[in-house]
Amino acid sequence: MQGYTDASEMIRSSIREFVRREIEPLRSKIDRDDYFPVDKFRMMGKMGYLGVTVPPEYGGSGAGYIAQAIIEDELGYSSPSLALSYGAHSNLCLDNIYRNGSKYIRETFVPKLASGDYIGSLCLTEPGSGSDALAMSTHIDEVDGELYLSGSKMFITNAPYADLFLVHSRDGDGYSSVIVLASDGGFNRGRSLEKMGMRGSPTGEIFFNRVRIEPGRIVGGRGSGKKIIMSGLNSERVILAFIFIGLARRAIDEAVNYASQRKQFGQHIADFELIQEKLSYMYVRYEASRMLAFRALEKLQFDMMDPIDAASAIMYASESAEYIAREAIQIFGGYGYIKDTGIEMLLRDAILGQIGAGTTEIRKRVIARSLVKMYEEGRRIE
Repeated sequence: MQGYTDASEMIRSSIREFVRREIEPLRSKIDRDDYFPVDKFRMMGKMGYLGVTVPPEYGGSGAGYIAQAIIEDELGYSSPSLALSYGAHSNLCLDNIYRNGSKYIRETFVPKLASGDYIGSLCLTEPGSGSDALAMSTHIDEVDGELYLSGSKMFITNAPYADLFLVHSRDGDGYSSVIVLASDGGFNRGRSLEKMGMRGSPTGEIFFNRVRIEPGRIVGGRGSGKKIIMSGLNSERVILAFIFIGLARRAIDEAVNYASQRKQFGQHIADFELIQEKLSYMYVRYEASRMLAFRALEKLQFDMMDPIDAASAIMYASESAEYIAREAIQIFGGYGYIKDTGIEMLLRDAILGQIGAGTTEIRKRVIARSLVKMYEEGRRIE
């Protein structure tokens, strides 16, 4: 794709070595113990991975979205849950704040997020407004010239550990996005939620009880929240698609290696036509996901408000990852169903792909509505 250079391969080589050395030995522990490796996460900041979309003057490396996608791919290969927490910090929180924030916000908060001194989180989902994200009840009140944030958020990635939260809220007839620190008065963490998959990516609920908001912490100015939400969702969908591409690649690697070694009825099961059929479909769906995601990534770099490619990429990548992980378990048979092999973890992790960043059903709606609008405007698919 355009923009994919030797520098991108250097980033892939660097993050792959980091994952091999620092993350792969913890892979089972992360899932088994629901363990979030805070020290490794902060180490990623010191190595420049957390702030890849931020320029050097704000503590980043300025490598862009391609680098961010590559990092998600490589993390997803080993620990999809760590990749999820990385995405919530680097893309959903840090990149949104940098792109939309004032000079004060960029100078005050972005370097701390880029370095890993702060762990970041995005707060959109609420207990009563899952897919209907804009039906949120968290709101800003203005009293005697002071702004106060009240409400709650649910299913928030990194919530149990985060130092900084980018919170989307109602603000009169519109929406505003504000920065809240864990040290702010009126901020409280709720439960840490135990999940079936993506264990090790801390998820929780948080509460805002009249948290006073300094005007300088409103990202993009009051009333800019809806645009920030929508552009952020498109970016999130593209980047997070690469988690499931990495996951699918791991499932194929494991399945091919096992099928090439496992013997039944006197021959390797890789010689069985039904196993070959499974492997061929797994590979084709993986490659199709990868190409679709890179197409969406290229589009993202010059148009963050067009949702059709972003929704298509994550829909197909997540559906394919779940299919590929399930087929890998089938190839492993009984061994794939037990935890020791780490294969069943891939399926549990893959399932989130059709729920987070907008459900599969919402993605289908986004794609269809965008397609109809395109034709109404006289445009056609290429």
